[in-house]
Amino acid sequence: MVDSLKKPASFEELRPGVKIPAKDTILTPRFYTTDFDEMEKMDISPNEDELQAILEEFRADYNRHHFVRDEEFNQSFDHIDGDTRRLFIEFLERSCTAEFSGFLLYKELGRRLKDKSPVLAECFNLMSRDEARHAGFLNKAMSDFNLQLDLGFLTKSKNYTFFKPKFIFYATYLSEKIGYWRYITIYRHLESHPENRIYPIFRWFENWCQDENRHGDFFDAIMKSQPSILNDWKAKLWCRFFLLSVFVTMYLNDLQRADFYASIGLNAREYDIHVIEKTNETAGRVFPVMLNVNDPEFYQRLDICAANNAKLAEIANSNTPKFLQFFQKLPLFVSMGWQLLRLYLMKPLDAATAQGVVR
Repeated sequence: MVDSLKKPASFEELRPGVKIPAKDTILTPRFYTTDFDEMEKMDISPNEDELQAILEEFRADYNRHHFVRDEEFNQSFDHIDGDTRRLFIEFLERSCTAEFSGFLLYKELGRRLKDKSPVLAECFNLMSRDEARHAGFLNKAMSDFNLQLDLGFLTKSKNYTFFKPKFIFYATYLSEKIGYWRYITIYRHLESHPENRIYPIFRWFENWCQDENRHGDFFDAIMKSQPSILNDWKAKLWCRFFLLSVFVTMYLNDLQRADFYASIGLNAREYDIHVIEKTNETAGRVFPVMLNVNDPEFYQRLDICAANNAKLAEIANSNTPKFLQFFQKLPLFVSMGWQLLRLYLMKPLDAATAQGVVR
């Protein structure tokens, strides 16, 4: 294999070839833990037939032979250089970290539920198998740029966010479904414009996103087995919160890295709008509400947040003393908080009604 000798100087290393993980921020992928005792007490009998059918799909393991590198990887990737190279490595790292986070959570859930709920336990174990493949494939891709993550170090060094089970379900369902729409949108774009496929990994995205879709269907089925998660006024508020959180996080991250998407022929803003609309529509099949993402105000306010986020990054990377940076950042934080509050307070769509329009 021909290894590239280029290595972005901006990346710090734990040891030669092993990248220090990106610092945790509000926009970086999170590691989760939950109340395992509460999870063990769940009664899935109201929807056990659907969960059993999904388990059979997991057992079939349609992608067991998919994540194998071919000879196209045996080349130098020095044509990916400069900022594009840095942004592409960040894309691989973020994706690997998110997949590995899913692996850790699902593996622990599979272990803890083994005696209490064998169906759920096996589903979680098989999803952890999928996520491990994804993370390993992405980490191996990073090695084509002479960098990798130490996943053992990542396990110990990351902060873990505690969510109660219902919040885990909201968050992971949306994570899997938005992952599907992100992967399939990039795949279809590059299928039509192969000249923009700067790296082989994108050829794997079609089958890959089907794993994400099946995982999302699993969380859909779990939530339907727990009516209280979806059917009261609190559920509507929380679904709005998680939809908005996932969309804002993606939008701010991607617009900050618009040059990466440009390198594969995509406009980051148009790409995100498409993914948001599709994920919002998909979520409406299980969530009681959808966000009104077709209202121009929605993206106007997101654009203000993105502009503020870019200014915050400029300040953080400047030579201004830290205590002065705080005062420079404060009005931007206030502005972002106001925009996010206004976004949350925008009247949502009733999913049952809206589906008759969007489907």
